[in-house]
Amino acid sequence: MIEEYVRIIDRVHKKRRDIQKKLKDLKKQRRLNLDELFSMEHDRAFEEIDCLKCANCCSSLGPGISDRDIDRLARAARMKPGDVMKTWMKLDEDGDCIFKEMPCPFLDSGNLCIYYDARPEACRRYPYTNRRNVKGYTGTLLKDMAVCPVVALVMERVAGEQ
Repeated sequence: MIEEYVRIIDRVHKKRRDIQKKLKDLKKQRRLNLDELFSMEHDRAFEEIDCLKCANCCSSLGPGISDRDIDRLARAARMKPGDVMKTWMKLDEDGDCIFKEMPCPFLDSGNLCIYYDARPEACRRYPYTNRRNVKGYTGTLLKDMAVCPVVALVMERVAGEQ
């Protein structure tokens, strides 16, 4: 991750409690379209942040992997689903399928996903800052501010802390 992105994450992390409080207040406002506000700031943040200069999510967050994800990855890797499981996956303590190791085994040296078109659904949706009913994901987003500069910027701006 480039230094500029580290600075963004550090700056926003220092405001975490204020952001958390402001989000709690925003969630109570019935007339405010929180999804629209998040979506607007999501687009704005992606104008400034280049994921290929970061890939911190691919290096540190392990997505949940569904059976459909495994099937997609198996087709892309020209393997059997069972071999994909044996090679790259494990079941965690909750019985969820995750990568055996991090960083992601599909992340190459240029921060590209070698199976981008077949990547897991959780990877496709990340960083979740432009999803419907974002109100229910603010807890996750508060945690992800420490990982993703896009999430950090979106949270900072939505909370009016910039």
